[in-house]
Amino acid sequence: MGINSENEMSTDIQIGPTSLGMVRIYVLGNGIDLPMDFDPDEAEDIAEELRAAAAAARKISKKKR
Repeated sequence: MGINSENEMSTDIQIGPTSLGMVRIYVLGNGIDLPMDFDPDEAEDIAEELRAAAAAARKISKKKR
């Protein structure tokens, strides 16, 4: 499965700080229990990547209208 592959999988995501000063992204779903910890700088890099991907997706969706 790749970025552009659709599926019917349903998951929940939680994002928050840990007691050790890390940022945890926690993904939970059918057969998935995935905690991922990042230092604050890495978390900010991920946030920037998410913003860039959202902006690119908006451009694509506007072209399809």
